[in-house]
Amino acid sequence: MTLFRAFLANLRPRQWTKNLLLFAGVIFAQKLGHPACVVRAVLGAIVFCFASGVIYVFNDIVDRELDRRHPHKKLRPIASGRLPVAWAARAGGVLLVAVLAASALLGWAFFGGVVFFFAWNWLYTRALKRVRVLDVTSIGMSFVIRATCGVLVLLPASPDVGISPWLLLCTFFLSLFLGFCKRRDELMKMVPGAGETRPVLRGYSEPMLNALIGVSFALTTTAYALYTMWPDTVQHFGTRGLVYTLPFVVLGMGRYTYLVYLEDKGGRPHEILLVDKILQASVLGWIIVAIRIIGPGA
Repeated sequence: MTLFRAFLANLRPRQWTKNLLLFAGVIFAQKLGHPACVVRAVLGAIVFCFASGVIYVFNDIVDRELDRRHPHKKLRPIASGRLPVAWAARAGGVLLVAVLAASALLGWAFFGGVVFFFAWNWLYTRALKRVRVLDVTSIGMSFVIRATCGVLVLLPASPDVGISPWLLLCTFFLSLFLGFCKRRDELMKMVPGAGETRPVLRGYSEPMLNALIGVSFALTTTAYALYTMWPDTVQHFGTRGLVYTLPFVVLGMGRYTYLVYLEDKGGRPHEILLVDKILQASVLGWIIVAIRIIGPGA
């Protein structure tokens, strides 16, 4: 039972908020009034929660020596020794098979998306994470895959669903913003002589990351603003009102920037969302206004 609890901890349930992105498809396809689509979105998000957990397990197996040099990561089950590598690998393999089986039951298109998600993250773990800038853009692609799968999972129930390329761009740019903020936090908290915990940080500098954060902030807000006013968007939703959700995007990103630069809280964006009231209010406000403007559909 102790090993099982350690394995569950290694799945990092606190990071499952990342998979809320799977609901973008059902919201922007206006299928919230379609029970079958809502159920499929929920099941798809659950599948991705466990898929992400599988990736964390195998990533922690590969990085266990580096994690042992990190002040926080050394407490992870595998790095700390609470979860033996062999046990974690076997349990992770069983969970991988279960995730693939569940995704196949939700449709072959969705299954293909999940397979690609695994393949992309394997490539990230083995190579891409060691190349500066490419490491963060690779993480951004993982979020684009999530958003795309949020549409693919709906296809068996509603073959006409789709997602705007603009929305995928916004997802990508926002993940870049969060990723570069995290790299800045890691760089600023490096302890001289404590050992290298993330080799790619050698390719970064504070001025470089500050510039990348500013550019990704601007790209995200600009892309989202263009998306809300784009003729295809207006025609699809039958309203120009989606632009009124833009202030919530700017507020949320501005608040996060404040937390990164003035409170040194850029290292764990998934946890900040769970505790920061202003961020929670901006996300909730965006959801309420967006649904109110575009409607639940049918």
